[in-house]
Amino acid sequence: MRNRHYDCQYGCSVEATLDVIGGRWKGVILFHLLEGTKRFNVLQRLTKGCTQRMLTLQLRELEKDGVVKRTVYAEVPPKVEYSLTEFGCSLEPILLMMREWGDQYISKLQEQKQSDEVDSTPVEA
Repeated sequence: MRNRHYDCQYGCSVEATLDVIGGRWKGVILFHLLEGTKRFNVLQRLTKGCTQRMLTLQLRELEKDGVVKRTVYAEVPPKVEYSLTEFGCSLEPILLMMREWGDQYISKLQEQKQSDEVDSTPVEA
């Protein structure tokens, strides 16, 4: 987990934002929670490659930061659901813009790969 010193200030606002949503999995988790409340196992399936331990740590940090709400139901077996808080919902425009930028980046990479394949095709004499 992160060690935060609440008496120090961030260098800039971008640093503060990345402190909350930065990292390999937080943006992915938050993006999936935009669709609505999810149980832990559903989030685990949606974040392929993220270990159970890492998902738990990321969710705890997001909860601590006030962007994710964890609801535990008194059932056997226990039922736990995660959702965005009202403050967490304010991240929607950022997450949607990240998705849009990512789509453009993926397209650019695919175009470059196709261009490289065409350039490296041997010319027959």
